[in-house]
Amino acid sequence: MLSRVIAIMSVVSLCLLTLMLVTTTPASAGPFGLLLIFITAYLTSLGLISFFLYGISRIIVYATAGFTVRRPMQPMTFRRSYYYSTVLAAAPVMLIGLQSVGAVDVYELVLVVIFVVIGCIYITKRID
Repeated sequence: MLSRVIAIMSVVSLCLLTLMLVTTTPASAGPFGLLLIFITAYLTSLGLISFFLYGISRIIVYATAGFTVRRPMQPMTFRRSYYYSTVLAAAPVMLIGLQSVGAVDVYELVLVVIFVVIGCIYITKRID
């Protein structure tokens, strides 16, 4: 059920993002329009990253199924990939926001990476 909701939400937000980017300019969109662009970009990347993580985990488990180990790998559940993607999807939106107010330098990039790493560690500790 969650995967369907995420898929529908991502497609709708991608359509809204495309419509906003084609029909308006940043100057004519105003603050609410820019907020809507950032929200739809986040929701679109959230869905893409969720399905990407879920698919990659299943591919890795399938590829390593022939190896003999004590405890075989289990694919990541979609809910878990969704949790991780909530943090990972914020990184591109933060980088776009940083680019809009100034140049993205190494310092800002390191700060975004630290944010993502801390968020993923927090999710790992809360889920397990």
